[in-house]
Amino acid sequence: MPTYKYVAVDLRKKKYKGIFIAEDENDLAVQLTKQNLYLVSSSIYKGGTPSAFFTLGTGGVKLSELTTFCRQFSIMISTGIPLLGCIDSLKEQPYSAYFRSILQVVSEDVRSGAMLSEAIDKHKKVFPNFFRSMVRIGEASGKLDRVFVALADYYESDSAIKRKVKSALAYPSMLALMTVGIVILMLAFIVPTFRETLSQLEVEATGITAIVYNISDFVLEWWTTILAAVIIFGGVFFLFSKTSIGRHFIDVFKIKCPLIGRVQINLITARFARAFSLLLESGMDMASALDTISIILGNTYVERRFNEAAEDVRHGVSLTNAFQRQKLFPQMLLQMIAIGEKTASLENVLNRSCAFFDDEVETSLNSVTSKIQPTMLIIMGLVVGTLFIAVYSPMLSIMNGLGGM
Repeated sequence: MPTYKYVAVDLRKKKYKGIFIAEDENDLAVQLTKQNLYLVSSSIYKGGTPSAFFTLGTGGVKLSELTTFCRQFSIMISTGIPLLGCIDSLKEQPYSAYFRSILQVVSEDVRSGAMLSEAIDKHKKVFPNFFRSMVRIGEASGKLDRVFVALADYYESDSAIKRKVKSALAYPSMLALMTVGIVILMLAFIVPTFRETLSQLEVEATGITAIVYNISDFVLEWWTTILAAVIIFGGVFFLFSKTSIGRHFIDVFKIKCPLIGRVQINLITARFARAFSLLLESGMDMASALDTISIILGNTYVERRFNEAAEDVRHGVSLTNAFQRQKLFPQMLLQMIAIGEKTASLENVLNRSCAFFDDEVETSLNSVTSKIQPTMLIIMGLVVGTLFIAVYSPMLSIMNGLGGM
């Protein structure tokens, strides 16, 4: 039978909106009459994902909103509030307009008889695959409240790691931008001013000064072409990064790059340990857990090798040996997995080791920034110092000449 979205009123002319399963509109009107409601209008309800355009959304939900939703949902359902009541209360919370519109659709689907996992599965672009998988596990195991607590903890930890990465890279990025800005300022304004002054004094530019003058002339003459080339290159690189080949190329670079490779591996390791232990604790079998985990690793190069290891596990290879063949994770994680397999407590071992791998992420970040920051300062000093020497050396020559007279 079709599902109808309706508008009805009661005897006091109070308006009600909702959805109802009925054979046709006449049957819908009869069913509503039994509830002392009178049909005003109705339409076939499809339950699709609302457009993000009209709510100024992006088609996705912020990680902070998803984390807050999980935490609040777990608290409400653990106190005995019915599932539909939880959703109806949460859709009134101060989330973004887009997320509230999604929760409204989910609420209507659940009210029409759908399972929560079925209602959420309709919005694959909004809710991550890992989130949807965990909701299905929670419903199947009857531990929905515990699953949402675990999801909130997982997303909070993942968000904290991402903030640490952004914070660690903020200062080196600022130094790089300052260096580029100073170079542009000197080549476009300061160098031409000094050059004009020296030309009036009939001082010949030689050596590094002549090179800097030529660079300044080139920048001033072709700045529109340079700017267009930078924009085009950036656009082409952005489009290339969105392709499967481009993303794989970038992901390989992230892992192989000497500076950031260790950070990426530690990030992926921490994410794997936390998510995999969460799935196993929730009752998912190892094969299904491996399939679910591969999506959240965030690196196509690692995902490809991870899937090969998962295939080995399905053919009877132990998890430790499968990961060892692919050289996926640090030796410490492999040792922890081996202990967990021997003691049949893999989820507990991984859960207890999450804090260690989080610390490893922070340690590797501090190591990288401790190397990048002085390197950027040295580069900045060399570039700016070279420009100042090129600009002021002719002036110093003139002053020395005057002093010798």
